Amino acid sequence: MKIGLLADIHGNAAALRACLAAAKRVGVTRMLIAGDLVGYYYAPHEVMDELDRFDWVAVRGNHEDMLGAWCRGQGRGMVRRRYGSGLAAAMDVLDETKLGRLLDLPVSRRLEIEGATILLCHGTPASAERYVYPDAPDSAFEAFRVGGAQLAVYGHTHYPHLRDMGDLRIINPGSVGQPRNRVPGAHWALWDTETGTIQPRVDYYDPAPLIAECRVRDPHLPYLAEVLVRT
Repeated sequence: MKIGLLADIHGNAAALRACLAAAKRVGVTRMLIAGDLVGYYYAPHEVMDELDRFDWVAVRGNHEDMLGAWCRGQGRGMVRRRYGSGLAAAMDVLDETKLGRLLDLPVSRRLEIEGATILLCHGTPASAERYVYPDAPDSAFEAFRVGGAQLAVYGHTHYPHLRDMGDLRIINPGSVGQPRNRVPGAHWALWDTETGTIQPRVDYYDPAPLIAECRVRDPHLPYLAEVLVRT
């Protein structure tokens, strides 16, 4: 079986479409998503529609947590200032069913796939907010050694990273929607359960329409546009 490992889509439907087109070409039928489908950018409804063409499971990221707080009327001003209008856009375009699906996501999942135990989370199994960067020491990655997992899939940092720690393999596929490693494109990873290989991938798309939208919707945050193309 070929499985796509994705994280941090952040409402960037154009990037996701590039990723999914590539995944379909190589025979991917299932997706594991390590949180943050929403936030920053403006088309989470399209993100969910595109994902629904596949068999997919996800966990809740910190931006889903912020979406829940937004629904309760909490922190809206701070979110707009720091992260832009992506969550406001989500409230405009997501129907009750899609919104409920996002808000009901768990913080972590333990999955059994082809005889392997998989841990899926956003930051760490205990916290969607905790960052574990590629240059962190092995001790930081011990947080993923939970429930006998043989493969841990996480996100949050927007930096691709693959680390082997004895009987535990840990993968951050990078960000589909907002890479921060100065390699533009839609980042994800391909896991082949038959061979056991994990292949980091990056697929390119034209970010110009989204960049133009960022400059109209969130002119106070030039980073939202610049990060999509910086090298």
